[in-house]
Amino acid sequence: MANHSATKKDVRQAAKRRDRNRYYGKTTRNAIRDLKTNTETKAYEEQLPNVVSMIDKLAKRGIIHKNKAANLKSKLAKKAKAVA
Repeated sequence: MANHSATKKDVRQAAKRRDRNRYYGKTTRNAIRDLKTNTETKAYEEQLPNVVSMIDKLAKRGIIHKNKAANLKSKLAKKAKAVA
């Protein structure tokens, strides 16, 4: 690493962004896991929009690829139909 103040600041900012992105990603993965284990139709349908919104936000922020987000949402919608 170069010994410039701007480079040091960039390293600090990158670390902050990385921690924030890891938090959002892990929170969303936990929400998806909890949703998949849910077998009640009413509870599943109540949680689904929130989880889909979290997935969309990850894709918007660039934490996950937009196609991965689409695949995740598709699988969750498919399971919602099976649960119903």
